[in-house]
Amino acid sequence: MGAPAVQNRFEMLLGGDALRWQMRLEPEYVPSGIAEIDRATGGIPRGALTEIVGPVSSGRTSLLLSILAGATAREEICAVVDAEDCFSPHAAEDAGVELSRLFWVRCVHNAEQALKAADLLIQGGGFGIVVLDLGDTPPPTARRISLTSWFRLRRAVEPTSTVLISVSQEPNARTCASLVLECARKGAGWSGNRGVSRLLRTIESCARTTYRRKQCLPVFTARVI
Repeated sequence: MGAPAVQNRFEMLLGGDALRWQMRLEPEYVPSGIAEIDRATGGIPRGALTEIVGPVSSGRTSLLLSILAGATAREEICAVVDAEDCFSPHAAEDAGVELSRLFWVRCVHNAEQALKAADLLIQGGGFGIVVLDLGDTPPPTARRISLTSWFRLRRAVEPTSTVLISVSQEPNARTCASLVLECARKGAGWSGNRGVSRLLRTIESCARTTYRRKQCLPVFTARVI
């Protein structure tokens, strides 16, 4: 059977649109809650893996909590898989996250167990956002997670409407991530006068996207987490 005949056969089976079966649908995006990031990226994609990376005090946790706050406000159920038992429910609640809609999985100092837990949550379904929090996992340990494991996570989330987010100090998923947001600290705001006790109030951060776009985003102000 020649190519035209095959195309005609598909056209008959698929209701008259010969090309629709070849097209990949544009994913749905959810807002991050930070206008500068949403304007540059369109938001955080569903059915895909997004990495939020950066060192301590880079704004990565504030960005994550902003995303979770928006999701729980939309009445979505979210899950955080905490590899190092460092997630703070109090900070999350202060940032606007509705804790009654948040499932917290604690995997004390076990990145592999956290990876398996995230995989099970995605396959179980029902979650608007699943977070794999490796933010306090030492980079050498996070690097030991194989590319095969990241690929399996990506394939698991692709047919779903779940947002999968990995938080870490540096990119680990490589090309398995549809979007990478690299956070960096740009400055800090203090209260009090120089020479006396001062309190850190805000941290100014910037984010840069990679893989999907290479672009520096405007500075955003993050609360201290």
